[in-house]
Amino acid sequence: MTSIFGGNYVSYEVSLELPATRKFAKQWRLAFVTIYCSRAITASTKKAKKFPRKSPSYTSISIPCQAPSAGSDHPSSFQIDQSQLTKLVKEKDLCHLQEFGGVNKVASTLETDILAGISGDPDDVSRRQNAFGVNTYKKPPAKGLFHFVVEAFKDLTIMILLVCAGLSLGFGIKENGVKEGWYDGGSIIVAVFLVIAVSAGSNYRQNRQFEKLSRVSGNILIDVIRKGRRQQVSIFEIIVGDVVCLKIGDQVPADGLFLDGHSLQSDHVEVNRKENPFLFSGTKIADGYAQMLVTSVGMNTMWGEMMSSISRDNSEQTPLQDRLNKLTSSIGKVGLAVAFLVLVVLLIRYFTGKTQDENGNREFSAGQTTGNDIINSVVGIIAAAVTIVVVAIPEGLPLAVTLTLAYSMKRMMADQAMVRKLSACETMGSATTICTDKTGTLTMNQMKVTKFWVGKDSVAENTYSSASNFVLGLIWDGVALNTTGSVYRSSSGSEYEFSGSPTEKAILSWAVSQLSMDMEETKKSCEVIQVEAFNSQKKRSGVLIRKSLDDTFHVHWKGAAEMVLAKCSSFYDESGIVKGLDEDERMGFEQIIQGMAASSLRCIAFAHKQVSEEAIKEREDGKKIQEDGLTLLGLVGIKDPCRPGVKSAVQACQDAGVNIKMITGDNIFTAKAIAAECGILSPGDDAFSGAIVEGAEFRSYTPEERLQRVEEIRVMARSSPFDKLLMVQCLKQKGHVVAVTGDGTNDAPALKEADIGLSMGIQGTEVAKESSDIVILDDNFASVATVLRWGRCVYNNIQKFIQFQLTVNVAALVINFVAAVSSGNVPLTAVQLLWVNLIMDTLGALALATERPTRELMEKPPVGRTEPLITNVMWRNIVAQATYQMAVLLTLQFKGESIFGVDEAVKRTLIFNAFVLCQIFNEFNARKLEKRNVFEGIHKNKLFLGIIFVTVVLQVVMVEFLKRFADTERLSWGQWGACVGIAAMSWPIGWVVKCIPVPDIPIFSYLGLKSKKLARKIVH
Repeated sequence: MTSIFGGNYVSYEVSLELPATRKFAKQWRLAFVTIYCSRAITASTKKAKKFPRKSPSYTSISIPCQAPSAGSDHPSSFQIDQSQLTKLVKEKDLCHLQEFGGVNKVASTLETDILAGISGDPDDVSRRQNAFGVNTYKKPPAKGLFHFVVEAFKDLTIMILLVCAGLSLGFGIKENGVKEGWYDGGSIIVAVFLVIAVSAGSNYRQNRQFEKLSRVSGNILIDVIRKGRRQQVSIFEIIVGDVVCLKIGDQVPADGLFLDGHSLQSDHVEVNRKENPFLFSGTKIADGYAQMLVTSVGMNTMWGEMMSSISRDNSEQTPLQDRLNKLTSSIGKVGLAVAFLVLVVLLIRYFTGKTQDENGNREFSAGQTTGNDIINSVVGIIAAAVTIVVVAIPEGLPLAVTLTLAYSMKRMMADQAMVRKLSACETMGSATTICTDKTGTLTMNQMKVTKFWVGKDSVAENTYSSASNFVLGLIWDGVALNTTGSVYRSSSGSEYEFSGSPTEKAILSWAVSQLSMDMEETKKSCEVIQVEAFNSQKKRSGVLIRKSLDDTFHVHWKGAAEMVLAKCSSFYDESGIVKGLDEDERMGFEQIIQGMAASSLRCIAFAHKQVSEEAIKEREDGKKIQEDGLTLLGLVGIKDPCRPGVKSAVQACQDAGVNIKMITGDNIFTAKAIAAECGILSPGDDAFSGAIVEGAEFRSYTPEERLQRVEEIRVMARSSPFDKLLMVQCLKQKGHVVAVTGDGTNDAPALKEADIGLSMGIQGTEVAKESSDIVILDDNFASVATVLRWGRCVYNNIQKFIQFQLTVNVAALVINFVAAVSSGNVPLTAVQLLWVNLIMDTLGALALATERPTRELMEKPPVGRTEPLITNVMWRNIVAQATYQMAVLLTLQFKGESIFGVDEAVKRTLIFNAFVLCQIFNEFNARKLEKRNVFEGIHKNKLFLGIIFVTVVLQVVMVEFLKRFADTERLSWGQWGACVGIAAMSWPIGWVVKCIPVPDIPIFSYLGLKSKKLARKIVH
């Protein structure tokens, strides 16, 4: 009988004994089905379940109940549930683990083959996710639109305006009725709400953008073994039962148990099979490598519980935003002072009877004017003063930064750069020096063994049979057992798949294809006793093994050729004879290594030593694997070609005034060859000129010598992560803004110390990525140059908007102040000023903040640390445009009626219209701070043109159709032409002004207003 209910359920089998007779069978069955269904459902809520004993004739009915959630008492079909797994691992209960049967027993109950992993097919993955959950955690809800609306309402000036609008609305309705009296107060309320809506909408959109990018940055690729094959999956796709491969720098993706590995340290705590097999999500691998059995994922891990309670703060303040906040505060104080003066002047003029209404009558007469009229007039005066403050405070500056950062982050993502810290976007624009790695950044990271030497004989490809089989056998052991890579082949006729670092893959591929190495057989014939994993300080890795055939013990080392050679006292020649390594022989090998290095080859050496059983005792005493008195087995040269386009990218950075320094672990000859190929070194640069140095030599300098020579260095070879950190510190002391690339765990200090840390997305460890500000997704130096260009674009876009906004602020403040003091009224009403505020704050920011990088950005020197945000060029443009606007609009204020032959209302509309159109035309001028052709590339920025079009349409609507709302009068074609002509004059004025040269020294330094630090810089 089929299941009664559909869906994903756990099945309970209920046995119903049926008599042989078939009379009334249908009704009889139905009755019993009903009875037993009710019984089964009742029993399913109890812990103990008793089922009827099966008899010779019975029918099985599936009674489904709701599928268990992860962590319930009934994980489908598995012999262990989530609560037991949690108790085993989260509580670090070693005794309980041993009682259960150890790690292998846990693996078998999870249906995991510890060598081949899980099957990983969709049904298996779905079954495990249903039973144990998925590897994600609940996040606190993101900030909604309402949150940003409330934040916008908290602005003090907005609140004052709303209060004024409310009072004006109340008195207006009381005096003129609802039909006529709501216009003044209602118009301000509508305008305020429009400003709030646009501001909140923009902030909400950018917050969503940052949330999306943070999700992308958390999507880490993890190495797992499924169906015997090593493959990469997203951290979110890790499931219980997976066998995860861990190496130095990895983040542990879930809770689990140690299966196999060597020298593993998780957050500097040793992890092993016997004493501490527990691994926890979120911790980092500090040393060694291992395979881990996943036992808990997502919310069932301590990391998941913790992260679900942490709210991610996207309100990071960048240094530029801090500077702009200070600028905003300073301008705001000036605006407050002006607004207060306007308020005092208007109140004095009103109460002394010097103001007149629309009909020419005095607005205030002592003893005659009603209280309602007085309050209404005072509220209008206060609203005008507060509106001046609203226009004066350039709150659009932080918004402009947010917009341009969000836009550039999105574009940089498409250009293979993921921003982790907002401040890096703008700081990169100031970078003066980039310290870059070689492997994978300047080169393609597609390595291949092209040279092989046994003794002093070069063995040509496909002639390896001429070498001694004994030596080749030892090289097999050294390759197969001293590696973190793996070889997979699905069937005898299929292609091999290699995994691991590019160097490991190149050596494994060479050993399998050229030396006919059988990795599985080699591993089976030996037992690994101890491993010393490779790291960037030792530049070599070692392994101690026991051969099963003769029970002998052997040490194998592999690593940087000259470092391994230094530990050797003998070598095998091509026929397998051991020879002593005297000074002449050693010099001969060094020349071989230098020759390969000069051909841009990375040189790797293999060395071997048979040791006594005492090595086991030494291991138990905690001593390292023997590394002296080794016998050299052979040398390989690995070719890693330069990336296409890297030379032009280096040249572009150098043309932009940015110094490029290559810091590599390779020897000095390989480093010099690659640096020359990439254009970092010029033909005359060498060690004698100070352009090339080794890490050990750089470390040996005194602090004074390092500071003296650091700027001359172009290449540092055989460097350690500490050398990279030391160079960054020296460069920063010299006043440089430093960007550093890094991919290893030990690069973390240098990445943090640098002004901009750039980690590698492919080869970079999770520790390196978390220490960095930007992740270069394709590991390509060309992408670093792109980040530099975008950084400069961000800085330049902000400067454009500052120039545009300060012009509006200065003009609006002066016009309102002069008009208020001289004539007693403000030419621009509260609603009109709020409209101007909307144009310049939001629409202006959107138009200017989304300009894309241009070629001329990379033709200027970097701005460095101490350059002022508002340059002399910007002050020149601001003063010129603001002066022109003030002159024209104040002329209209005092002579407009006679010039155009119009009344007061039309004159005010002319002033408002001309002022807004001036800002629209000046937006074009702001596109180029120095270039006279402001229309260059404008067709590429569709958003800018769209915003200009929308602004013009809305201005026409404001003037022609919203008379009562905006307090305007309709204008004739001639009057519109005059307004457009006045505004269009800003283009030729801008062209002429840009011909005027300005000094390089910041103008305020002449007045003694710049900081002491900048003054010292100018003096020196």
